[in-house]
Amino acid sequence: MSDTLNADFSRPAAMDTAAMDWQASPSPTVWRKRLDLIDGEFSRVTSVVRYDATSAFPAHGHPQGEEILVLEGVFSDEHGDYPAGTFLLNPSGFSHAPFSKDGCVIFVKLCQFAGEGRDHVVVDTTSADWLAKSPGVEVLPLYRDAAYPEDITMLRLAAGSALPADWIDATAAPRGLEFFVVSGCLEAGDARYGAGAWLREPKGVSRRFVAATDTTLYMKRNHLTG
Repeated sequence: MSDTLNADFSRPAAMDTAAMDWQASPSPTVWRKRLDLIDGEFSRVTSVVRYDATSAFPAHGHPQGEEILVLEGVFSDEHGDYPAGTFLLNPSGFSHAPFSKDGCVIFVKLCQFAGEGRDHVVVDTTSADWLAKSPGVEVLPLYRDAAYPEDITMLRLAAGSALPADWIDATAAPRGLEFFVVSGCLEAGDARYGAGAWLREPKGVSRRFVAATDTTLYMKRNHLTG
């Protein structure tokens, strides 16, 4: 596989993980679908990763951080068990030995959370208090630190509701915008983005996105460099 994938942050990118085949990883029981990749195996990468039952990695650190959203099953390490719907941020200096007893699927971003002194974050999005943004739209802030430009949010849209334009345009996201469709389906004109779709834009979007069905999204803004 190439050492780069969707590595030009000045260009839009989109991938449909539901239509992609699983690819082997360095572990024989862990599989992945890469969405973007810069400079090879142990560098900045965004992926959907599947752990087979009883998969385990030895203890290791993440010098530039790690971000995880558990999509299916239970992801675990020596610090705890994290069922589907759990969001984790593991900062620089954090170490763990991840495993999954019965298997799991996670959305994971590596080497994209640099900065000493950041908090370790664990959020159970299934039990957290979501906030009403507008009719049919709820939001759950996951991470924001005034010392850093990015913010991370989950959104829930009722069928027929539109993504708030003032959250996704170039003014709101001048340093980039990224979506991952956790469940449901978004439509933008003739384009449809079902569960597992991933989109990245360099400076926000002007298109109008509407939920075709009840939809849950991960969104990250203002995190692209280079």
